[in-house]
Amino acid sequence: MKSYNVTGMSCAACSSRVERAVKGVDGVSECTVNFLTNSMTVDGEVDPSVIIDAVIKAGYGASLRDNNTSNSVPGSGSDHNINNKEENLQAKVILARLISSIILLIFLMYLSMGHMISLPLPAFLSENPIANALTQLMLAAAVMIINQKFFISGTKGILRGSPNMDTLVALGSAAAFIYSTAQLYRMTAGGSHGLIHSLYFESAAMIPTLITVGKLLESRAKGKTTSALKGLIDLSPKTASVIRDGKEIQIKADELVVGDLFAVRPGQSFPADGVVIEGESAVDESMLTGESIPVDKKEGDSVSAATVNQSGYLKCRAVKVGTDTVLSQIIKTVSDAAATKAPIARLADRVSGIFVPTVISIALITAVIWLILDESVGFALSRAISVLVISCPCALGLATPVAIMVGSGVGAKNGILFKSATALEVTGRAKTVVLDKTGTITEGKPKVYRIIPHNISENELLSYAASAESKSEHPLAKAVMEKAFESGISYLEPTDFKALSGMGIVCTLKNEEIYGGKYDFIKEIAEIPNDIIVKATELTSLGCTPLYFAIKGRLLGLVAVSDTIKADSPQAVEQMKSMGIKVVMLTGDNEKTASAIASKAGIEHVIAGVMPGEKAAEIRKLKLEGCTVMIGDGINDAPALTEADVGIAIGAGSDIAIDAADAVIMGGSLSDAVKAVRLSRATLKNIKENLFWAFFYNVLGIPLAAGVFISITGWQMSPMIGAAAMSLSSFFVVSNALRLNLVKLSKNPPITKANNNNINKEEKNMEKTFNVNGMMCPHCEAHVKKALEAIDGVTEAIPSHKEKKVDIKLSKEVNDSVIIAAITDAGYEVI
Repeated sequence: MKSYNVTGMSCAACSSRVERAVKGVDGVSECTVNFLTNSMTVDGEVDPSVIIDAVIKAGYGASLRDNNTSNSVPGSGSDHNINNKEENLQAKVILARLISSIILLIFLMYLSMGHMISLPLPAFLSENPIANALTQLMLAAAVMIINQKFFISGTKGILRGSPNMDTLVALGSAAAFIYSTAQLYRMTAGGSHGLIHSLYFESAAMIPTLITVGKLLESRAKGKTTSALKGLIDLSPKTASVIRDGKEIQIKADELVVGDLFAVRPGQSFPADGVVIEGESAVDESMLTGESIPVDKKEGDSVSAATVNQSGYLKCRAVKVGTDTVLSQIIKTVSDAAATKAPIARLADRVSGIFVPTVISIALITAVIWLILDESVGFALSRAISVLVISCPCALGLATPVAIMVGSGVGAKNGILFKSATALEVTGRAKTVVLDKTGTITEGKPKVYRIIPHNISENELLSYAASAESKSEHPLAKAVMEKAFESGISYLEPTDFKALSGMGIVCTLKNEEIYGGKYDFIKEIAEIPNDIIVKATELTSLGCTPLYFAIKGRLLGLVAVSDTIKADSPQAVEQMKSMGIKVVMLTGDNEKTASAIASKAGIEHVIAGVMPGEKAAEIRKLKLEGCTVMIGDGINDAPALTEADVGIAIGAGSDIAIDAADAVIMGGSLSDAVKAVRLSRATLKNIKENLFWAFFYNVLGIPLAAGVFISITGWQMSPMIGAAAMSLSSFFVVSNALRLNLVKLSKNPPITKANNNNINKEEKNMEKTFNVNGMMCPHCEAHVKKALEAIDGVTEAIPSHKEKKVDIKLSKEVNDSVIIAAITDAGYEVI
């Protein structure tokens, strides 16, 4: 796909014309032109010069954008600065035209209409109507020359067979001017001086002036729609403190190269993506993830460009610089999304393509009908001009892209990146959301949940387990090693280590063979007592994976490992269900483990034991029920992400999953997925509002301008009122799109009938009590207390290991599943 800048477009009819011209080039498979951003994307193996020639032949200008992400990002860097200068220059030119036009128009209105409000005219004008008319002609001509852009563009549109909005303005203004000039000649030929009152010079000048007002308002409003993108671009620091030869020197940020060492002090932004090699600090990553809580960074941790160092001094090594950074990729994603079109825009595109010729035809028919009805030429012309100038293809053309641009920007500010307009639109139509388990619902970092020794102590079992697993790369092995490290348990390095795929491990320790792994593997090595099997079954039902360990044919015990559920997963699932979405867990884990995690998260539909290659087939089945969104993070999720109507990747997941997805959640939280659906629905609603207004405006305005309602209501529209209405229509559409910046993406889940009674009771008592098994001492109580009081809404937790319960005081409603998950993840069991 290649990106181009397109110049000379004045309305949606222009963008349709460019699209048709480029799609007619051999080898072009798809072309999308965005009137809002004056950009074009083209798919197909075609030489760029051929594409540019096609655009030029269509009557417009084009230039190739360098969309190689390693070198530039459309809309960013120097390209962005150039566009900014062009936009600012264009705005100044429009403002200068407007001021000059208004000054001349004031004098013109004074001459043509001053007598109506008894304003005195100089004698040489009041007593000489021809001189008055000539002065009006010169003033109107001056205004039209100042706004010659409309007439040049409009004339070119007619000559090349592709009339546009400028054509409507030019025809309306020129018709009023030519008719008035003809009336002036009648006056000089001895016609009645009363003809001075039938002149339309003020309309000829007022039409381009009012349209210029609309263009200025539209330009400023369109500038605000790209503010989110510009804000992201402006986040990057312009300088960097580089360490060279042991000294810190200041250089331009774009001069950084991979491998450079740079220093960042508190309050400064990171100039590149890198790795911390010295120091500790808290870093504000809200501009990337939408999360306001700073993230602690230490040696070995990664940092991203434009994030802000808050506390300590950090020395880092540059890993990605310039347009390879995460920020630049975000900017490119938002820019690309804005350059695409949503499916809902197709109707407006089809209408825009035939809109202007249709309006011109209606204007001609209007004039002819009024002449047939024996109305004066001036009256018929006034009706035709009103039709021309009230019709606005711009409102139709802007209805979708402005909403997409604002919606994409709002998403980026909240850590949600939509790669295309289609993804932004379709996400909100979701009937089913499919969730991967590991890394999506859960943290993806297994931890030891329970240690159950057999005829030895817990510490001895953990030492044996850590020794056996010390050479394994399996995530469950890492959980065992982490637990040993936290507990201060020493272990020995084994020899003759072997990993048995799908079963477990075997190694030698002090000339003794140690075995670890699944029940089916260990039961062949050692006898497993019934009470251990019962406990293992209970732990499995809670979502744990039991790891058995044996030596010399003797069972040492088991270590239960579980993946911690994300704190916000239950609430996110509940919110999805309250939005009418069916939530499904799709995982390769066994059914018992999957069901246990699903229960904690509040998910009722589980598809377990699915191989990676089978996930896409399951998605195809679910798509038969309606629009399906898949959320995942792993390599094994890539086929399912591609198969779904919309694939959403967790930002902390694999690069393959991110590449396969249609959208990315930078923060890795399921709550952000809820925000994505909410933002999509708000954007789609906004697009529908814009399209309704654009169609309604034209459907009602054109008949009104044509005089259809004169005989019924007496309503009659002057060309000046029509021009003013045309100017405001586009401004209204753009302003409506800006309301998306006010959308609240974080909302509390609504109260449903099912939990209404319980919630009312909890609001009165603001307390909950849970029975908890597993607390053995005050240390356990402290562990539970800390886990619960970390939950938003829990003011105090009072656990008792003797009574095996915990009393919880609440400041607001907290879902039971959130509390149960916190207790379970702390290593205890809720009864």
